[in-house]
Amino acid sequence: MNSKLKELAIHDKDTGSSEIQVALLTEKIEVLSKHIKQFKKDKHSSVGLLRAVNKRKKLLDYLKKNKMDSYKNLLSKLNIRK
Repeated sequence: MNSKLKELAIHDKDTGSSEIQVALLTEKIEVLSKHIKQFKKDKHSSVGLLRAVNKRKKLLDYLKKNKMDSYKNLLSKLNIRK
């Protein structure tokens, strides 16, 4: 995932752009999804997963509205939607 972050970064020390935040949230969502499949009764982690999904959705909506080319690039590199 670290190489994808470098590809999406706007500059060398980019840690807060929308693209990077979406990439980090995507990684977090994948980890939490695997965890919840193993531990179905862990409700605290499922709440964290929902929060991460909602935050990523808001960031993607922002990118779609303001930076369409960056949005399409992000979807293709992270394989989020078909």
